[in-house]
Amino acid sequence: MRSYINGRQAVTSDDFIELALGTPLELWLGVEGESAEERAARLDAARDILAEYPGLPDDVSRVAAQVIEANAPELFNVVPLIRRPAGRRPARSGGKGAAA
Repeated sequence: MRSYINGRQAVTSDDFIELALGTPLELWLGVEGESAEERAARLDAARDILAEYPGLPDDVSRVAAQVIEANAPELFNVVPLIRRPAGRRPARSGGKGAAA
């Protein structure tokens, strides 16, 4: 099954995030090894986008909450740890002492 958002195909989770934000994910998270100049330019662009779309953080939070709610059973599928009955554990051989 293929998923399309505004005529673009979303294949990976990053694709869905990028299409939901309307910007590349790297704009907000940065990239490994970026220079100080690249980082400053990226942050300036992010500030410009937030100034133009002040509701963007709320929209992103709302989408994230909807995804979590829709997938809650899978996300929070927690199984209890199995407790082992208390008992004697076999002694570890430390390599010292006489063989039995």
